[in-house]
Amino acid sequence: MGRVLRETLKPSTSSVSATTSSTSVTETVNGSHQFKITGYSLSKCSGIGKYIASDTFMVGGYLWAIYFYPDGKSPEDNAAYISLFIALASEGTDVRALFELTLLDQSGKERHKVHSHFGRTLESGPYTLKYRGSMWGYKRFFKRTLLEQSDYLKDDCLSVHCSVGVVMSHTEGPKIFSIAVPPSNISHHFGQLLESGKQTDVSFEVDGEFFPAHKLVLAARSPVFRAQLFGPMKDHNTKQIEVEDMEAPVFKALLHFIYWDSLPDMEELTGLTSKWAFTLMSQHLLAAADRYGLDRLRLMCEANLCEVVAINTVATTLALAEQHHCFRLKAVCLKFVAMPENLRAVMQTDGFEYLKQSCPSVLTEVLEYVARVNEHPVIVCRHGNEAILDGSDANGRRVKQRL
Repeated sequence: MGRVLRETLKPSTSSVSATTSSTSVTETVNGSHQFKITGYSLSKCSGIGKYIASDTFMVGGYLWAIYFYPDGKSPEDNAAYISLFIALASEGTDVRALFELTLLDQSGKERHKVHSHFGRTLESGPYTLKYRGSMWGYKRFFKRTLLEQSDYLKDDCLSVHCSVGVVMSHTEGPKIFSIAVPPSNISHHFGQLLESGKQTDVSFEVDGEFFPAHKLVLAARSPVFRAQLFGPMKDHNTKQIEVEDMEAPVFKALLHFIYWDSLPDMEELTGLTSKWAFTLMSQHLLAAADRYGLDRLRLMCEANLCEVVAINTVATTLALAEQHHCFRLKAVCLKFVAMPENLRAVMQTDGFEYLKQSCPSVLTEVLEYVARVNEHPVIVCRHGNEAILDGSDANGRRVKQRL
């Protein structure tokens, strides 16, 4: 029998220690907004503490707004100064930021009046806004008598530029690998499936045109199609379905979204290039999206319609927003209609007659908005393209119009 030799293993005396590292990075996410205040002389004597607010703008994941007080913010100054502030307009706690408020010299001499945190050492660090509505700025930004004799006021107009730098911190560790992952192209594959026409198992007849499709794809994307094709109350004939009260280009755009998850080229689809045609298609497509439970498409159409509000289409868009519960679109339309320079022109369109007949209750809300604007005539600020017609010959008539 041989002997088993036993050896005692000793720990190595030259073990390698692992060293890791990380870096804390604190920086600002910067953005700016230019606020034009027209009708300055009309805003005077509105009262101490009364303000004109800019539209909100996003910087660093938070909403902000500029507040201009033509008679000042503090009673003790007796309306001798204008006040200017930047305010946190969204929910937030202890938001740290740098600010810059600039009253622009409109003579071309670039002698702007600037109050800024940027580019200098701050002994107490960035300013902290505790909650929504917190403000930074100056009660005595400029003496009013001097302002009215200066180059900052031109054609009864002031221009304010605001910069915000939101302080953000994050920690960076070492990257072990870096692999570029391409974006998802599943919608491209589904889109090609639609265009190929292969393995379709249902056809829709819309206004005399036929559109082949795939039941499973439709059911996966739309709860209405799911019920229509596979539910207990499904249609008796699920191979050929007639779609009523919809035009062929609208249904084609609807199918395009279902497969491609994007909007089609409206000009290519309709063969028209006018803004009016784009608006009309977006209106019809929003109604179709609501009909088939396609919430994302409905929101996309709502966003598009907010961008193209015009005199001759706003009334029909407002009626559409009321009928399909598009509250943000409705607010944009009401604000536009209530502006004094727009109201009379809108009331002369055929679309306004349609609004009165289809949604009479909305007229009460229009009157409330008009009263609010008349009470504070300069608080609602004009955008450059709000009162511009879209160049078409239409009068805003939505019903019975063909795409």
